[in-house]
Amino acid sequence: MTPTSVKTVGAGLSAAALLLLAGATPAARADTAPEPGNWLMLGVSHGDAPAGAEDGTLLRCDPPGGGHPHAEEACAQLSAADGRITALPAQDALCPMIYAPVTAHAEGMWRDRPVTWTETFPNTCALRARTGALFALDGT
Repeated sequence: MTPTSVKTVGAGLSAAALLLLAGATPAARADTAPEPGNWLMLGVSHGDAPAGAEDGTLLRCDPPGGGHPHAEEACAQLSAADGRITALPAQDALCPMIYAPVTAHAEGMWRDRPVTWTETFPNTCALRARTGALFALDGT
């Protein structure tokens, strides 16, 4: 191999590497960009630590679905509260005075606004009384 051919091979490899990097950059940004619309990733964990993303349930609201067992009801409640989980009306419930803490976590987009919410409740009954169908993730 002559010195000229070594320079040409090296330049060709550098150009190929730059093209690969340039092609990968937009895809990486696309994966981390938030989706438009109304969707939340919801999770409930025992204790005071939020559930991991891999343990979550997707709620989509345009149209209702995404794996949430009560998607239509949850989306209607969120729409009435303009996507603010803290504005969901509390329901009357007789909950036992048993301390078995659960932490609910929601992350996503509502009307193109980012949503991040986490709260710990004394037990599952108190969680459901405060958040309605939104965190009724077990299908009951």
